[in-house]
Amino acid sequence: MYENLDIVTIGEGLVELSSNTSLKFAQIFDKYYGGDSLCTAIAALRSGSSAGYITKLATDNFCEYLLDAWGSEGLDTSHIKLSQGQNGLYFVGKKEGKTEFVFYRRKTAATNLSIDDIDFGYIKNSKCVYATGFVQSLSLSVREVVREVFKFAKENNIFVAYDPNYSDKVITSAEAKELFDEVAPYVDLVFMNTKADTQALFDTQSIDKILKILTDKAIPINIIREHKNGVHMLNNGSYNFVKYESCRVVDATGWEAAFNGAFLNYYLKGNDTIKSAQLANALSILQIKDVGAIKSIPNRIETEKLYNEIYG
Repeated sequence: MYENLDIVTIGEGLVELSSNTSLKFAQIFDKYYGGDSLCTAIAALRSGSSAGYITKLATDNFCEYLLDAWGSEGLDTSHIKLSQGQNGLYFVGKKEGKTEFVFYRRKTAATNLSIDDIDFGYIKNSKCVYATGFVQSLSLSVREVVREVFKFAKENNIFVAYDPNYSDKVITSAEAKELFDEVAPYVDLVFMNTKADTQALFDTQSIDKILKILTDKAIPINIIREHKNGVHMLNNGSYNFVKYESCRVVDATGWEAAFNGAFLNYYLKGNDTIKSAQLANALSILQIKDVGAIKSIPNRIETEKLYNEIYG
């Protein structure tokens, strides 16, 4: 028996230790958790979806904390595999108005996730699967997992969503292109930003050129976040745009992953791309007003209240 879930994401769960001050001077840290596709799953969950998570988790001193925290959110953890080793960890601080990061995530348990760990019956009973290029880059075995899960989903009419989430600290642009091209034939919706993703993948930040490239790749739904401007959407040839609202930024960590989760929640529930982007924007505005990628994600009531204030 499998629970029918709205969204299943594949990724790497990390322990997050955050401070409102510089890491140099911080003496007290708030413990939470992070990870790009995990952030998407929690944003979808807090927005009203049911969500499951696929990863490999080490049985270190943080294992019980992570499982308990995810379970208390309502996240389905039934297909998380346990193993020896260690879980990833990162620190977040604030220095002169900018966010500081220090990551410790080499050779974590999540990098050992393999195709043998995947129960495809679990995938078949979901409405949507989601992963990122960042997740693909964890290891060759994780890359295979994402490719084969996406392929299976496509063959079984399950909605496939993807975000390259490019970082030059992790892979080269050539590697990012290879990862993207590997899964693009299976993707129904792609999220991208012009600040890093499109520059790495297509060597351009021009919206017209980006949309032309994605149209040629026959990806049905394209959500392009233009830096400091707004969200461009191409849905089966129909173009729309939603402008960003000005707001105070405390910590933008994970805001795009959270945006993705909110967008998927509302879109899969029958809203059009415009309203889904507006609701995702509202969630993002609330999320960036506090420190921490996932800790600061608001619930559905808060998101929809702000949406009504801005767009209602």
